[in-house]
Amino acid sequence: MKTRHVGPFEVSEIGLGCMSLSHAYGPPPPREQAERVLKGALDRGYSFFDTAAVYGLGHNERLIGEVLGDRRDEFVLASKCGMTDGETRDLNGAPERLKKTCDESLARLGVDVIDLYYLHRWDKRVPIEDSVGALADLVQAGKIRAIGLSEVSAATLRRAHAVHPIAALQTEYSPWTRNPEVAVLDACRELGVAFVAFSPVGRGFLAGGLRDLGKLQPGDFRAGMPRFIGEAFEANLKLLDAFTDLAGEAGCTPAQLCLAWLLQKDPIIVPIPGTTRPKHMSENAGASDVVLTTQVVERLEALVNARTVSGSRYAPAMQATVDTEELVLSEA
Repeated sequence: MKTRHVGPFEVSEIGLGCMSLSHAYGPPPPREQAERVLKGALDRGYSFFDTAAVYGLGHNERLIGEVLGDRRDEFVLASKCGMTDGETRDLNGAPERLKKTCDESLARLGVDVIDLYYLHRWDKRVPIEDSVGALADLVQAGKIRAIGLSEVSAATLRRAHAVHPIAALQTEYSPWTRNPEVAVLDACRELGVAFVAFSPVGRGFLAGGLRDLGKLQPGDFRAGMPRFIGEAFEANLKLLDAFTDLAGEAGCTPAQLCLAWLLQKDPIIVPIPGTTRPKHMSENAGASDVVLTTQVVERLEALVNARTVSGSRYAPAMQATVDTEELVLSEA
């Protein structure tokens, strides 16, 4: 796989988001299947693995540490803090909490240092300068190598970057979630910050794997997301056939179409699709070889965009935890 840069690191231009191996999209896969995804990803050329303390409340970090520990020198390891207090979910950006979480993550991962450590969400009760200052202390202590931020605005990125260089900003970006185009992508380019795109295939929707909400497993958090509810979901389904046809014309799968679109957007973008299936992991990696014509890109963007997609990306309670810009549509 071709490579890109995230801070001081050279990584595969498509990374692996590991969250779904522990929670969020229903029951996690069997251990043996998770191992095949993780080890197979290394063999397939992935060298950027993304986890977090909150994923399965430590389960995901332990999984990566146990499965990939003997191949640690083959990949860049990213994790996150600020959304957990040990065995509970808790948004808290207090410096002492972030440092405690880092020590716990190091132990679960079985490593002495984490390459890229994100503030998972900005706790607005704590100045961003204080939270990033704590992460800067962790860099100084040799426990992390670089600092990242997740789901923050361009203004917050600039405030944080003034305290300590930010290596990467992570937020949702795909053909059906275009909020980064408001301001934060420009800020990343200006400051030399890599942009890590999570949910790059629309939480699986644009890959075509979910056409019946009745098939959602217990614990799948998409069931509470506006785009996957009622009339909005039915309206979004009408986009899928044309999107799938366009992928066929481009000589790739729908998931690869999403990823190739992101890769061609800007060399600072590194998408990190997640999956529980080895087949899909390999399919996603294949997007690195897909080249889209200008015509295909134009048709994709006309088909799937903020005006054609129904429903917001988060329900109000979840939206309140993020700091990203909202895309405001002008009148036609």
